[in-house]
Amino acid sequence: MSRVASTTAPEGALVPPRHPKAPGIGTKIPSHFGHCFGCGDLHPTGLHLVAHAGEGANLTAEFTVTHDHQGAPGLAHGGLLSLAFDEALGKLMWLIRSPAVTARLETDFLKPVPMGSTLHITAEISGQVGRKVYTRAEGRLNAPDGPLAVRAAALFVVVPMSHFLENAPEEYLKHVRAHPELLAFVDPDFEINP
Repeated sequence: MSRVASTTAPEGALVPPRHPKAPGIGTKIPSHFGHCFGCGDLHPTGLHLVAHAGEGANLTAEFTVTHDHQGAPGLAHGGLLSLAFDEALGKLMWLIRSPAVTARLETDFLKPVPMGSTLHITAEISGQVGRKVYTRAEGRLNAPDGPLAVRAAALFVVVPMSHFLENAPEEYLKHVRAHPELLAFVDPDFEINP
């Protein structure tokens, strides 16, 4: 059996500097795709997670659990809670302007998250070594200082933009060509209109 990658930043890992073109402090971090189940405004039953840039390599996010997000009756599905954290942690990449994929995600469920409640997430980059970006987050119920309900940590790996474009449907590529600002954050030299 192969070794499992850690989500904990190794000793000596440095928190990367905030990119000069990162979203401004307190501003909403855009959705990477309107139909994304995690953060897209256009997905009818998605989480509609909204994130705001923090002062450093951190952010805050929130989403409200609806009847579409249930596992057990009246409670958020654990997989959807993991999705919310994957989305919030992934949005940290906007702050360093690096396209990345989730390599490992660990989620600890500490309290049930009832339907109708809002989960307030704080997330941060805890370190980077080469292409590996280490992140962590926590989610609190109904207020930024509410009861701690979920904790998560993830390892992201920076990838070239071609990773996403080679797998994207033509509808998405057309949308991005019409709105190149949606991808401009990931690579200042990236040209969407070849």
